[in-house]
Amino acid sequence: MAQLHDLTALEQGAAVRAGEVSPAELTEHYLERIERLDATVGAFITVTPETARKQADEAGSAALAARREGRALPPLHGVPVPVKDLSQVAGVRCTMGSAALADYVPTTDDHVVTRLREAGTILLGKTNTPEFGLPPHTENDVAPPARTPWDLDRSAGGSSGGAAAAVAAGLAPLAHATDGGGSIRIPASACGLFGIKPSRGRVSTGPHLHDVTGLLTQGPLARTVADGAALLDVLAGPMPGDPYAAPSLPPGETFTGAARRTPGRLRIGRITEAPVPGVEVHPECRRAVEQTADLLRELGHEVEDLTLPGDETLGLSFGRAWEVMSTLLPVPPGREELLLPLTRHLRERGAGVTGTEFAAALQRLRGMAQLVADVLQPHGTGYDVLLSPTLAGLPLPVGGLRNDADPAGEFAAVPAFTPFCPLYNATGQPAVSLPLHWTPEGLPVGVMLGGRYGDEATLISLSAQLEEARPWAGRRPALW
Repeated sequence: MAQLHDLTALEQGAAVRAGEVSPAELTEHYLERIERLDATVGAFITVTPETARKQADEAGSAALAARREGRALPPLHGVPVPVKDLSQVAGVRCTMGSAALADYVPTTDDHVVTRLREAGTILLGKTNTPEFGLPPHTENDVAPPARTPWDLDRSAGGSSGGAAAAVAAGLAPLAHATDGGGSIRIPASACGLFGIKPSRGRVSTGPHLHDVTGLLTQGPLARTVADGAALLDVLAGPMPGDPYAAPSLPPGETFTGAARRTPGRLRIGRITEAPVPGVEVHPECRRAVEQTADLLRELGHEVEDLTLPGDETLGLSFGRAWEVMSTLLPVPPGREELLLPLTRHLRERGAGVTGTEFAAALQRLRGMAQLVADVLQPHGTGYDVLLSPTLAGLPLPVGGLRNDADPAGEFAAVPAFTPFCPLYNATGQPAVSLPLHWTPEGLPVGVMLGGRYGDEATLISLSAQLEEARPWAGRRPALW
């Protein structure tokens, strides 16, 4: 018999609107699963049962009134959506994955949280993240490591590993996440989910997470394309103080609507070689791209091989920007000694970067952005979409990347694991990861699609077409 967590997020929202299930029932269902399974997968840093029940009661009353009055409700009204613990929720502790902030309780919401409240979603809690979201794993000193439900000896990836573990294990129907260098797409690949890194400026990072580099954004992790698109509709939109603003959708258009229409015939560039010298791509990751390319051709699209020039510019410039960003972290005075070795290493490195060196790194990233923008020219002269592996390898064992004894070595090893994802943080263009391939051992392997700046709609339409042709939502881990 189907259980509530078998329903998609949109199906849950529809059931709430129809009065077939109450937000309180959904909330209790997920709180029970969290209590029973979270110690196994490490999805949450903080669970908020009192807040969730209060919001569920309010959402239930609003749904009842809307039915009586014949009013429409937002598609995700009454649906639980946890928030990554890098974002602030008023009255709920926000550790940012750091022991230095273990007792910090903010008094105001981040803009994405405001939008989630306005949409009528329910806060189950704050999901696990590595310290300040810096590495692509989710291991810290405030919570157990986040593990992919497909192999509990392996990491859920990072830095949105807790969000991905929650959705993949059925502890939440979908989740808010952030992405500064692949932090949505890496866990999506490791956990067999659909993840969207939106265009720069599509989702506000303010008022507390404003980023001077333009690398950081926020977006959804979901089991289905339509669910991810619906959450992007909730999160998207400029807010006062935002330094960037992505092009608006045409009047009346939504990302959810894009998931319901076919994309038309597209010209797609296939990338299989990493844009970082010396990085070997795992055969299963190559196979995932090859099989996806074959499927795209079957669906009527044109697929051509494309090689991006491989040099050290992207990795070196991205690393320099990462180091400088780490110096701006909200570490309380006198608590530096509580930081993990990697965080301390990056902050020490960043403190020695001159303004000229930082500006040069950003300029080199903009040069890479221009190169990719030129490849994705308007239809008829260039590619509409780029296809690549999401990662260069399979999900790593827990502890396989973290190296407290050698934080410099840990940071230097990151490009070999995730050479493809940071490209789109540098360019500001949208990218998605789709779970279209599985190893013979049952591990998920993501493929990534990148699009033109501001054109998430095409990526969502194409993703939905691929999902329909090769459904993945029926695949579920043993603990489901």
